Amino acid sequence: MDITTTYLGLKLNSPIVPSAGPLSQDISDIKEMEDAGAGAVVLYSLFEEQIEHDALELDYHTSIHAESFAEATSYLPQPFEFKLGPEEYLDHIRKAKEAVNIPVIASLNGKSLGGWTDYAKKMEQAGADAIELNIYLLPTDIKKPGSEIEKIYIDIVKSVKGAVKVPIAVKMHPFFSSTAAMATQLNKAGADGLVLFNRFYQPDIDLDSLEVVPNVILSTPMAMRLPLRWIAILYGRVNADLAATSGIYTEEDVLKMVMAGAKITNMLSALLKFGIGHIADVTTRMKAWMEEHEYESIEQMRGSMSYMNVPDPAKFERANYMKVLNSYK
Repeated sequence: MDITTTYLGLKLNSPIVPSAGPLSQDISDIKEMEDAGAGAVVLYSLFEEQIEHDALELDYHTSIHAESFAEATSYLPQPFEFKLGPEEYLDHIRKAKEAVNIPVIASLNGKSLGGWTDYAKKMEQAGADAIELNIYLLPTDIKKPGSEIEKIYIDIVKSVKGAVKVPIAVKMHPFFSSTAAMATQLNKAGADGLVLFNRFYQPDIDLDSLEVVPNVILSTPMAMRLPLRWIAILYGRVNADLAATSGIYTEEDVLKMVMAGAKITNMLSALLKFGIGHIADVTTRMKAWMEEHEYESIEQMRGSMSYMNVPDPAKFERANYMKVLNSYK
């Protein structure tokens, strides 16, 4: 049973790839992912704020005057609550590459050009097989039109692509006015892969402290419907490899995404909930389903249920809307 796939020009032994998150902070966990059958691993993200803080701290220590008082240090931004800083992240890439044979994909999370280009180069030099750009830009300026926001995304991709030789993927969100057009533009700007979709974590309000607080909620299986639709629509219409993320828990989820057109399926919430060994369980059940249904390879089924290959592609569009509304019993 051949479940190998290719993603960003890399040969993977499985379409199941742990996505960026806390599980990749420890080398032992990354090794466990490989042993469980992961095709690759996307490391947790290096944030733009970490890069900025690192630069500010360096500037402070190199420019402080001799007559400065200790109290002046209070003006320096407090250290961010991240496990590893920029330099430690690069070292983490090196250690991961030494520890495992599966591809290691670095992740950059930011909102502007900033230090992206320089650190993308450093990630490449550290041994990253590819780089995932997680552009987390929340447009709150009511005077800034969508076209300006989209241009920021395009400029970031062009800048990073021009700086490195390793392939890059862009983790898209679903809130562009035209998802299909934006996917095409990102691909033309240099994105070798598109990850559908990024989750913008929403804040909550603590009624006791009256503070805005972070409140991470794991994705649910229902969340896979959105990327499923758009991967099916984009398959065969953009040159970028398509990766599915959000709500992927079971072998059925993986198989559906591949049939829609995905090269890989990113999994995190399921691993946080059930453990890294869940990769092996899903793999075993996926192979059993393929054998029962006489599929010899993952490649054989890829895109078979995409927009361009199903008998009635309108079902991915509005035509199915009324039927869905009346389907609940």
